[in-house]
Amino acid sequence: MVQSSVMKQSLVFDQLSCRLQVEGLPDVSIGQSGAALGIITGWSLQWVGRPLLEGRREHLQALMQVVLPYARHLISGVRRDFSIAGEPVDIGPHPEGGHRLLLRSSQPDTPPLEMHLDDAELADLVRVLDLLRLDPRIQLPLDLPEPEPLGPRELLERIPLHRRLTAPLGGAAALAVSAALVLLLPPPAVPPTPQAPAPQAAPEAPRP
Repeated sequence: MVQSSVMKQSLVFDQLSCRLQVEGLPDVSIGQSGAALGIITGWSLQWVGRPLLEGRREHLQALMQVVLPYARHLISGVRRDFSIAGEPVDIGPHPEGGHRLLLRSSQPDTPPLEMHLDDAELADLVRVLDLLRLDPRIQLPLDLPEPEPLGPRELLERIPLHRRLTAPLGGAAALAVSAALVLLLPPPAVPPTPQAPAPQAAPEAPRP
């Protein structure tokens, strides 16, 4: 018991509106020791004026799997929901502005918790998750999705509608103007057809 308490690690990542604390142990089965954290035993996320969030490793991983790609898409100008089937965390744009974070508890008879985050709170959440992801003391696979480039549809959706319509409407307008100008031009003058000269009468033979 004494050895276990000495080996226990607690990592804290602070931002202005939230604090992420992750607790765990080195995975001695693969030779980890010291400050390494290879097993997550629990975590908590403290918000200013909001409920305390707690969970196991899979809950923290589910949070990272939707929040980080959601933030990357926002930077690219694409606002869309992110969720993974069977996972307890969803995030997406809030109808009233900002962002909606939905967390479903694994405990029975516990309703989902919905949180309305503003841009600053979302930025702080992304920072603490990134600090955790990049911390060299975290020595376990988090199975996070690799960043992917935006698809053709998402690239199209990031362009405002009026800009998307400008090019085809401008082309149609130019075509219509060109057609109207063609109709207004007078028809080309037809040169007169040259007439063949009249045949000359043969000279009369002199009378005897």
